Amino acid sequence: MTDPTAVPTPDPPMPAAGQVPLRIAVIDTDSGFLQVLTKRLERLGWEHRVLASAVPVDTIVAMRLSAVVVDLAVLGPAAWEYLDRLCTGLPGLAVVVCTGQSTVAQRVRGLRLGADDWLSKPCHPEELIARVEAVARRRRRAEASAGDRPIVAGEIEIRADRFQAFVSDRSIDLTRREFELIELLAAADGRVLEREEIYQRVWGYAMARGDRSVDVFVRKLRQKLERASPDWRYIHTHFGVGYRFAAEPADGSAAADTEAAAVAELGAPTAPVAPLEAPGEDDLADGLELEAHVAAGVAR
Repeated sequence: MTDPTAVPTPDPPMPAAGQVPLRIAVIDTDSGFLQVLTKRLERLGWEHRVLASAVPVDTIVAMRLSAVVVDLAVLGPAAWEYLDRLCTGLPGLAVVVCTGQSTVAQRVRGLRLGADDWLSKPCHPEELIARVEAVARRRRRAEASAGDRPIVAGEIEIRADRFQAFVSDRSIDLTRREFELIELLAAADGRVLEREEIYQRVWGYAMARGDRSVDVFVRKLRQKLERASPDWRYIHTHFGVGYRFAAEPADGSAAADTEAAAVAELGAPTAPVAPLEAPGEDDLADGLELEAHVAAGVAR
């Protein structure tokens, strides 16, 4: 007989109309817990993957996740090192630790390494889901707040809310990938970003050996910036390493150095290269990227 005084457990809420379901990975081997959790995730419409062991950070990047739930007990002696690599390598990823009984010192250590929340087992899967939602919600708000503030460098204003960059209110007409590239470089505050890091964060997976897509798109972006703002140079090449973003006034030697750097990075002769014509520019870049991927596939 049902107890009339009992408080019913609410069903998990369905996603609101237009809301994008979260995509998470769960690193755990507790079959009973996972069975209940996955049923609730499926009802919510969340995309999820269950992993029985630690996977490389590059693999996590390729999954394009909103959050990772990890049971440190599954990882064994390497648990703290892996948690550190996960939080350091993917600062935009929500990380929730859901593990067995722990000490205050362990919880403090995990949170200081970068975990967003810590939940001790045994726990109800619904509480875990609520904590993941809360962390993801805070991150979305922080990203939205940061996105409201444009990045201004030289004559360029980079507007994340419009996925575009402007010079004197005139759009530079960047493609989505070009915008992601300039936003990433500009947000680095003058730090040199390696090609591998750029590729991983813009394309979403590890860069294959010999892939020149980053160089192709940097060259294309650099030409658009120079046409829109000819008195400034923004993207600077660090040979054998990667690229740095900084607004610096242009002069004759700086312009020559910039063009020579772009050509050298693509392995072309050092003779001057004429700017790409606007009508076929996107098609050319896409074709070069495709050739780079094909060449990388053959090399492998």
